[in-house]
Amino acid sequence: MNTLDVIGRHPERYSVFALTAATQVDAILAQCQRFAPRYAVMASPEHALELSRRVKELGLSVEVLAGADALCEVCSDPGVDVVMAAIVGAAGLAPSLAAAGAGKKLLLANKEALVVGGDLFMQTVRDGGATLLPIDSEHSAIFQCLPEDPAHWANRVDHILLTSSGGPFRDTPLDKLSRMTPEQACAHPNFVMGRKISVDSATMMNKALEVIEARWLFDLPPQKIKVLIHPQQIIHSMVQFKDTSVLAQLGTPDMRVPIAYGLSWPERMESGADALDFSSLISMSFTDPDRQRYPGLFLSWDALEAPEGTTTVLNAANEVAVAAFLDQRLRFDQIHNVNHATLEALSPSKPKDLGDLLAIDAEARALALAQVDRLAV
Repeated sequence: MNTLDVIGRHPERYSVFALTAATQVDAILAQCQRFAPRYAVMASPEHALELSRRVKELGLSVEVLAGADALCEVCSDPGVDVVMAAIVGAAGLAPSLAAAGAGKKLLLANKEALVVGGDLFMQTVRDGGATLLPIDSEHSAIFQCLPEDPAHWANRVDHILLTSSGGPFRDTPLDKLSRMTPEQACAHPNFVMGRKISVDSATMMNKALEVIEARWLFDLPPQKIKVLIHPQQIIHSMVQFKDTSVLAQLGTPDMRVPIAYGLSWPERMESGADALDFSSLISMSFTDPDRQRYPGLFLSWDALEAPEGTTTVLNAANEVAVAAFLDQRLRFDQIHNVNHATLEALSPSKPKDLGDLLAIDAEARALALAQVDRLAV
């Protein structure tokens, strides 16, 4: 929705080639009416059939497709210049790889593409001649603060600082975390987000995934990636250089800003977001994350130091654990238990291709499900 909002403000610059959705037929139908894409892709044949029927009733010239292969086809189509990769979870890896391999300008809002794909994904970007631009507000902030030439990153940067709101349980007493409900976990203090991403924010597993993503995006060793809790989310992230100077990117918490920057890069254009009013800012605070409150965050550095493919295991386990929590089969505090136990149980071999990554993902999910069954409330 945010991407379409930005595109809708600049009809002279952009047109929509394809839209994708999982199951929300009503939402994508309304978008088809407004933006008239050539293709609309649904996750399942059943939802594609329903959308196709309704598209024909309205007389729209939209071809409806279904499934993962169709996603990859539209992402690599010669008629596409820019791909917004925003499918949540490991399901977004294959179409992101297809876009990268086809040399597209790839706007990456899907953390898991790099968390799961790692070196294989970055090699595909290089081999395909793609332009990879981060859309997560934190990684976009880092990108905007770094020197334009990546060749200067290593010899100028001391470390980067990813900021986090701390989520809805930032001030919740530790002894009450086990009783937190999915509804409470999804009540993010600053953003309205999907349920899975909201839970990841509550556990700070979203930041763990961002640490892994940053390692690949900016080619930095894990020890040069740090995290700070910044509840106001005015500073989206920072870079500290070797002379101790710090550059930060500031703005209102609105995803349309990094989206507009990614679309227009290396230029800038109007995003629709409100301008930051410095006179209204009361204070900005920063604290280090508490290992007891956010144990999952620290798994990111462990996974990056482990054999390649371990981050794939962590992502798969977390998707299973979060789904179980949202289904009320698992307590909030047990999400970390599932993730940690799955990492302990599986040490993968180095993945050589997408098939290897998907095999690791499947094995990790099976192990995580066994842990959920063992812990299920």
